[in-house]
Amino acid sequence: MPDTLSLQGKVAIVTGSGRENGIGAGIALALARNGASVVVNYVSDSSKSRAENVCNMLREAGGQAISVQASVETKEGAKYLIDKTLEGLKTDHVDILVNNAGTAFLSPITQDPNVEELTKVFQLNVFGAFYMVHYVIEHMPPGGRIINISSTNSKRGNVMIAPYAASKAALDSLTWSWAGELGRSKGITVNSVAPGPVITDIYPPGMEEAFTAEEVSLTRAADRAGTPGDIGDAVLLLVNEKSRWITGQYIGTSGGVTY
Repeated sequence: MPDTLSLQGKVAIVTGSGRENGIGAGIALALARNGASVVVNYVSDSSKSRAENVCNMLREAGGQAISVQASVETKEGAKYLIDKTLEGLKTDHVDILVNNAGTAFLSPITQDPNVEELTKVFQLNVFGAFYMVHYVIEHMPPGGRIINISSTNSKRGNVMIAPYAASKAALDSLTWSWAGELGRSKGITVNSVAPGPVITDIYPPGMEEAFTAEEVSLTRAADRAGTPGDIGDAVLLLVNEKSRWITGQYIGTSGGVTY
């Protein structure tokens, strides 16, 4: 077996990867840099140019990339993303799925519940991953890799964005269940990768430090927040063939934040 992390010939989908400074883009870049053909997924028309910028980054790194506009929070959107992947990359299979798309909002329990926002968080963060896995597995060969992007908040909680933390805990539970369901039967591994503080534009403008300061103070690897590249490199290790015996795991990629 060659001693390499090459993903040459592999097809990957990274949901929610259409922002240049986002975790999804960092993951997509790590995969493309190592030879994978990557689908960059984005949602809104206003994000199209940013998604194309990400694709250009991936191509410059030596990978093949296409962008697909689709909202995975619906069954139709998830299926469309799979179909367009197969069509756009002229393939009949998907080797790697990274469920990265997610959302959050400020939600103190003392305030009147915003039902629309609560629904959106679980619809995208949990149902979106469910739909994607459902539609991808018929096209995923043995040795396939599914990575769910979780968060340290799933175990630590978060008093500012409790529904987000709860949705990530639900996603972790799906990871453990799917690892059992898809392992022996299909040869597919499923793992959660849980970033700690990473400065991206998922945070409200001007509040990045307020959201991350506590966790940054708890990191052990260095006195800083993580980067999208840090998360991308961790995902790269897990989607490689050498990680075939790792499944159903919660992998903290937080610089050593403990709970």
